[in-house]
Amino acid sequence: MSEDEGLSEAERAELERLRAEKAERDEAARAAAERAELERLRAQSDADEAAREQEAHDARARERGRKMMEPDEDDLKMAPGQKIVILVMVGVALIWLLATQLG
Repeated sequence: MSEDEGLSEAERAELERLRAEKAERDEAARAAAERAELERLRAQSDADEAAREQEAHDARARERGRKMMEPDEDDLKMAPGQKIVILVMVGVALIWLLATQLG
């Protein structure tokens, strides 16, 4: 015995309309879930890319700092960072010396 048996034409039409509405709601829910998943995956991809860029930036900064503070291959040369530190210390000592002598 079929479920449609015994239904009037109006009831069959209403049943078909309700089935169509349910199918539309189900499809809309699936589409919304797919869009949400797509947005989540895009956000995750963007976050991963930002993390990679930050890591590359940090690596470049560490390399620049290492080059600044380590001597060149020729051990007789002083690293630029070391020269800057020494010049600043000499400058501070000169200013202190002038301040004590003149003040």
